[in-house]
Amino acid sequence: MKAIVLGGSKGIGRAIAVSLSKIGCNVVATSRKQIDTSNLTSVKKFVKKHKQTDILILNTGGPPPKPFSQVTEKEWQKYHNQLFLGFCIILQRLKISDGGYVFVITSGVIKEPNPKLVISSAYRLAFTSVFKLVSKELAARQISCINIAPGLINTDRLRELGTSTDLVKNIPMKRLGEPREIGDFIKGIVENNVKYLSGITITFDGANSNFIL
Repeated sequence: MKAIVLGGSKGIGRAIAVSLSKIGCNVVATSRKQIDTSNLTSVKKFVKKHKQTDILILNTGGPPPKPFSQVTEKEWQKYHNQLFLGFCIILQRLKISDGGYVFVITSGVIKEPNPKLVISSAYRLAFTSVFKLVSKELAARQISCINIAPGLINTDRLRELGTSTDLVKNIPMKRLGEPREIGDFIKGIVENNVKYLSGITITFDGANSNFIL
């Protein structure tokens, strides 16, 4: 099976690419040089070259931490493309094989908005709504769509956000999540041909969140 992993050069994306390669997938793990979802020209060139796949992982880095009052118009536009419109174009133009999978890596902020991550909270939630509707359309072709919302995962992105040791201590499991855990979860879904799990959000946060649903 062919798998396209956006943002597959590091962090969670790389872990997913490694896990899928272990079960024999032909993995295209992209870097920003190959596709920059904030640049719609780059997105359109990519889907023109890669017309079809069995597994699609929609994954991209997030914006810098900023409160609403400090976000510039330029940043709204950039991350509108990177976190929302670029993904929409990919889903419309890149064909997923019947019986395939689409995973999107979002964030726990889609359920608990963070005032310091207002851009991510806004656009990741917006795409989550679209993804839910798309899952219904793709279900007729036995394509499973799963949204993975990570919490505190041990990545460069987390270190860029300056997460404190005290915050980590407050996680019930007393540790950060590892990218490999997300990669192996996706591998398990694909390897075991789990199809009826679709249109849902899986939260990876070590029981740290307070929401019920």
